[in-house]
Amino acid sequence: MSAEASGSSGGNVVTVSGSAPSFSSHVGEGKADRSLVGSKYVKLNVGGTLHYTTVQTLTKEDSLLRSICDGSTEVSIDSEGWVVLDRCGRHFSLVLNFLRDGTVPLPESTRELEEVLKEAQYYRLQGLVQHCLTTLQKRRDVCRGCHIPMITSAKEEQRMIATCRKPVVKLQNNRGNNKYSYTSNSDDNLLKNIELFDKLGLRFNGRVLFIKDVLGDEICCWSFYGEGRKIAEVCCTSIVYATEKKQTKVEFPEARIFEETLNILIYENGRGSGGMALLESGGVSCQGVGQSEEEGAGVGGGDRRVRRIHVRRHIMHDERGPGQQTVYKD
Repeated sequence: MSAEASGSSGGNVVTVSGSAPSFSSHVGEGKADRSLVGSKYVKLNVGGTLHYTTVQTLTKEDSLLRSICDGSTEVSIDSEGWVVLDRCGRHFSLVLNFLRDGTVPLPESTRELEEVLKEAQYYRLQGLVQHCLTTLQKRRDVCRGCHIPMITSAKEEQRMIATCRKPVVKLQNNRGNNKYSYTSNSDDNLLKNIELFDKLGLRFNGRVLFIKDVLGDEICCWSFYGEGRKIAEVCCTSIVYATEKKQTKVEFPEARIFEETLNILIYENGRGSGGMALLESGGVSCQGVGQSEEEGAGVGGGDRRVRRIHVRRHIMHDERGPGQQTVYKD
């Protein structure tokens, strides 16, 4: 059986045939042509959305659409000559654009991207299938790097750090835990610390567990853990004793934070025991960061110590002369 649909752009007649009943007025007149290769235009009704394209586009890749055009797959047509495909037509324009250009921008939404993948698999478009799978994998890798666990208690945090097989970097960020006002650039430095935390999470994707604590006692403090114990700490806040009132100062020791993140990588995959000499030898000094202070070891540390780094104290001056106002660390 066959049915005919005339294309509006050139008057070429498209014949689609198959075992499904045909609504053409020419039913029963002659032998049906099972091929569309000689035709130019095809009208497609995909789940209620209408598309007008060419046989040349549909046959660019070895797919279900090509088999429809060469007659090896039977299809249904309606009384107006539209080839009816019982699929959702939401993403079919993307399928056609992929056939036309060989590539296509994919949706930002993961759910929509998975829908496109399902359509590509149905139409057996292997190029589009691979494009979708590669994009999904890249996005999942990025999401894994950005994953920040939700901590609901101090015990849960301690248990997570103790059992984690990766090095751990924790940023304690609690802007509300402050009795005084902030200095002029403290808000900017606080945001810079948070932005650096996000950047490090992306850069060390899958190698380091990053934890953000917004309920602790410190306003801005970085902690670095390996093999379940704290290795180093970088405290970014200090108290400024000004003439009228105390103020909280937030620093952004980027170089020191990045250096400690690199140092903690020696604990990756259980390699920490051989790298203690590197940690205990001390790091490269950087401007704006003071001497390291050592404290007693954490859980299971024996005689190992925590390197605690504070920002260097600053001297402030006013019109009464130098050295009369000093910044102290609590």
